[in-house]
Amino acid sequence: MSTSLAVNTESPSSLDADAVVVGYHSGGDAPEPASGAHDVDAAFSGGLAPTLSLLGASGAPEEVHTIASLGAVRAPVVVAVGLGPAPAEGPVDPDVLSRAAGAALRSLASRPGGTGRVVLALPAGSAAEAGAVALGAQLGTYVFDRYRTGDEAREQAEGRAAGSLVLASSAPGADAAVERAAVMAEAVNFTRDLVNTAPADLVPEDLAAAAQEIAQQAGLQIEVLDERALSEGGYGGLTGVGQGSSNPPRLVRLAHSHPEATRTVAFVGKGITFDSGGLSLKPAGSMDWMKSDMAGAASVLAAMRAISTLGLKVNVVGYLAVAENMPSGTAQRPSDVLSIYGGKTVEVLNTDAEGRLVMADALVRAQEDQPDLVVDIATLTGAQLVALGTRVFAVMANDDGVREAVVAAAGAEGEASWPMPLPSELRAGLDSAVADIANVAGERWGGMLSAGVFLQEFIGEGVKWAHLDIAGPSFNQGGPHGHTPKGGTGAGTRTLVRIAEEYAE
Repeated sequence: MSTSLAVNTESPSSLDADAVVVGYHSGGDAPEPASGAHDVDAAFSGGLAPTLSLLGASGAPEEVHTIASLGAVRAPVVVAVGLGPAPAEGPVDPDVLSRAAGAALRSLASRPGGTGRVVLALPAGSAAEAGAVALGAQLGTYVFDRYRTGDEAREQAEGRAAGSLVLASSAPGADAAVERAAVMAEAVNFTRDLVNTAPADLVPEDLAAAAQEIAQQAGLQIEVLDERALSEGGYGGLTGVGQGSSNPPRLVRLAHSHPEATRTVAFVGKGITFDSGGLSLKPAGSMDWMKSDMAGAASVLAAMRAISTLGLKVNVVGYLAVAENMPSGTAQRPSDVLSIYGGKTVEVLNTDAEGRLVMADALVRAQEDQPDLVVDIATLTGAQLVALGTRVFAVMANDDGVREAVVAAAGAEGEASWPMPLPSELRAGLDSAVADIANVAGERWGGMLSAGVFLQEFIGEGVKWAHLDIAGPSFNQGGPHGHTPKGGTGAGTRTLVRIAEEYAE
């Protein structure tokens, strides 16, 4: 089910709808109406502030209160969502708007009958604001209902996801901004769908099949290497990680080509469809959300479709390194030595550090496309959560300018990231007594960084490369917030599209 969104220049108080959403700022003795809310606010005798104050509203970000309109406006209810303090000058931060819109739509989605027709009277005086509100609202209506049974449960899920949104805005460029937001929301929600799918229903062959379907829909070129081709081609990382599973590995290559493109970007995504840890078995409490270990590959696949839909004037290749990491009599063992695509050998000291092995194969292969930039995205290390928590992903790179540009791209999309170093002294910890490199360091400290240092070993001289570790932000184990649901989040997807847009420019 999908949610449609249209732009309307009429007064939001006069539009037929099931609800109208307005924004309020904190400050003073009572919440203050934000830009876009004044028409609705004026329809109430004395404004909405007294009622909001009685409800304990402060205007704090993402705070939501619902008020019966009692005929003051055409919609039966008004949803007031907090935007925090009003900016001293300039517009409201787009990320604040996006998250507020998402919080408001989530609150409406929990009602019997779902969201229905909703008018968004949030600040939308510019194309950027309009796009932010549209994106947040469409992300906020997300629901994953694949496994819901019974008419009541399914109707509730469909009611949440279906409906129509009307954005009140007369800003120049609002229509184009809303169209882009729809593409981005569709990409993020597709990533979420893949991440939320049960691992038994998304083995490597299934993910490769999903990529083939997307390629056909979006007009992307596609190549899929099966287990035989991987073995014959010398892809030791994918073959080694996948050999313990009855579901063999795949390497998927997708390509978007534009006749006017002058630059090429390569994206590489980790696609471990389930990670048990292999023979280095994870504790049970760390395994139940390992269906999300393919979030990097999902984000690359979704980004490729969005890039094609937007028709970006840049050549983009996307690689999905897909395997299932399982323990069995055929699984790789600690102390096995693998030969990565291109010939470099790796001693496997811990089979639960498998993502870097499949990524190494794909990174080497991606460089054969001679890209101007390589960006990999992976749920690579538990150490990322220790360092940065569950909402901020790490960005590492072999070039300071590239690292800064990726962090800026993430920030422009409202995705929280943080630049991290690749300390050269950590390389010594990856020395192996028998191979070119070991897959884990001898000490536990700096695990996120040493994983990045490992990947850097497979980047050729002069190739610009960035690494995104999204282990925590890719899957929300806590409660929903803003436009982020519980479960798969789609983290990193928008950042990849933004990078492609910037290289197209």
